[in-house]
Amino acid sequence: QEQQVESGGGSVQPGGSLRLSCDVSGVRSSAGCLAWFRQSPGKEREGVARINRRGGSTDYAGAVRGRFTISRDNDKNTLYLQMNRLKLEDTGMYYCATMATWCSGGYPLPLARYTFAGRGTQVNVSS
Repeated sequence: QEQQVESGGGSVQPGGSLRLSCDVSGVRSSAGCLAWFRQSPGKEREGVARINRRGGSTDYAGAVRGRFTISRDNDKNTLYLQMNRLKLEDTGMYYCATMATWCSGGYPLPLARYTFAGRGTQVNVSS
């Protein structure tokens, strides 16, 4: 059974930064695409960033492009999301997810094609 563990969430003021981590050691090595999703109160879960597990190419949702950076350390089996210049609307529960194939297609990410195996980590941005 695949398992992922997200961590690093917390409460920050607008303009602040957080770094999220996801332990993907329980994810099968064939998973090609790693992604971060978030779910804000009253909204559907949405993808914000993704990275190919091999090669490391990345892309981002428009709302976070230029502020968030996704990266992975394959040796440590860890996925990261560096979030800078946080805004109130970035508040939500953040989840890491995997997809068996290479990252493909555009945003919004197809929720049904991703596997979520963690409980998420909460990010609160407030003044």
